[in-house]
Amino acid sequence: MSEQHPAIGIVGQGAIGLLAASQLALRHLPCHLLTRDSQLATLVLNFRQQQQDHSLLLNCRQPLQPLPLLLVPVKAFSVAQALQQWLPSCAPDADIVLCHNGMGTLELAQSQLKSSQKLWFASTTHGALKSGPHRLQHTGVGRTMLGPINALACHSSPPEAVLAAALGPLQVVTDILPALWQKLAVNAVINPLTALLMVKNGELTKPQYRRQIDLLIHEFCLVAQAKGQMFDPQTLSQMVLDVAANTAGNFSSMQQDRALQRPDELEFITGFLLKTATEAGVAIPAHQQLYQQLRAVKPA
Repeated sequence: MSEQHPAIGIVGQGAIGLLAASQLALRHLPCHLLTRDSQLATLVLNFRQQQQDHSLLLNCRQPLQPLPLLLVPVKAFSVAQALQQWLPSCAPDADIVLCHNGMGTLELAQSQLKSSQKLWFASTTHGALKSGPHRLQHTGVGRTMLGPINALACHSSPPEAVLAAALGPLQVVTDILPALWQKLAVNAVINPLTALLMVKNGELTKPQYRRQIDLLIHEFCLVAQAKGQMFDPQTLSQMVLDVAANTAGNFSSMQQDRALQRPDELEFITGFLLKTATEAGVAIPAHQQLYQQLRAVKPA
C-alpha cells in the first residue's frame, strides 16, 4: 500500500460522505468536501465516534488542482448530476469511486467518464447518522469492499490507502457484482417494507413478517440467477433477519426519506429488480405489489 495519500474530493454532505471526510480529517489527510455552495470554505462538524466527540473543521474550498480521486457517496438518483458537476474538476486519469444503495447507475456513469478515467464501486457496511447540518454520529463500525467497474480500473492499482483511511478496513475484490447483488437483496426487503409500514428495522424480525420476507427473497434469487448470480434463499433470508436485528433501533434510509418527504431510492432498488426481471422474463409479483403500494403513497 502506498504511503502517498492524494487529495480526495468527496461529493455532498450525506452521512457516508461526512463520515469519510471526518475520518480523513482526524488523520490529517487532505480532503475537499464538494458542496453545492461554491462560497462555502469550511464546515464545522461535531463528530461522535466510539463515545468520543470531535469538533472538526472540514475543508469545503474548491480544488485548485485537478483531483486524482473522487468519492461519490450520493443517492443513486443523484449520481449522474454529481458526475456532471464534478468530473471537470478531476484529473484525466482520475479514480472515480461510486458508493450508494441500489443498482442501475454503472452504465450511465461509465458513459460520463473520460476514456482514461477509472471507475470503481465501494460497498460499505459503516453506519452513520446525520442528526443536523453540523452533527454526525458513527453509529456502526463496518467495512468497505472495493471493486473495479470499467476495463481500465481492472488493470490499474486501486486507491487503497486513502479509501482505507476514509472508510476502512478495506477489502479489494476483482468482482464487486456479487457483493452488490447481496446488498440489493437486503435493501430490497428492509427498505421498502419499513418504508411502507413506517417502522424501525427491528419490527421485521417479528414472526408475522417471515413468510413475506422469504417470498421476496425467493423472487430475488430468481432474478439474480437470471443474471448469473447464485444465492441460497435460506441463507439470504437469515441475512436479512440478522441485519434487521443488528440495526433494530434504526430507521432504514428509505423510511427516513419518506418520513421527511424526500426523494428515495425505490427506482434503484425495487425498480431495478423489476426492470431486470422483465428483461429476463421472470415474474416477481411480491416485489411488484410492494413497488405499486409504495408508488401509490410516494411523496410529491
